Amino acid sequence: MQYIFLIYGDEKAWAKLPPGEMDDMYGAFRKYSQALVDAGVMRGGSELKPVATATTVRSRNGKVTTVDGPFAETKEQLGGYYIVDVPNLEKALEWAGKCPGARLGGIEVRPLVES
Repeated sequence: MQYIFLIYGDEKAWAKLPPGEMDDMYGAFRKYSQALVDAGVMRGGSELKPVATATTVRSRNGKVTTVDGPFAETKEQLGGYYIVDVPNLEKALEWAGKCPGARLGGIEVRPLVES
């Protein structure tokens, strides 16, 4: 079954990390990504650009509008994601618990709808 790990964190806190700590976090993400690949469960993933680059699209009563910025103003922002293919939720949660993003924020784990 496929799951998406949505990685949330405080963008401002991330930007304030000293260069050495930021390098360590990126290194931890590279190692984590490689562990997912080595285990044969990685199906995709990516870091996202900052929320300042987001555009939200809404359609109401036949009218489409766009607004600069993310869908919701929150303390923590969506910063990236992984898609994994594992046997069950227990395994998905096990992998999510190893994600370096859990140290600075949280990981939302959601099953994908299978088509």
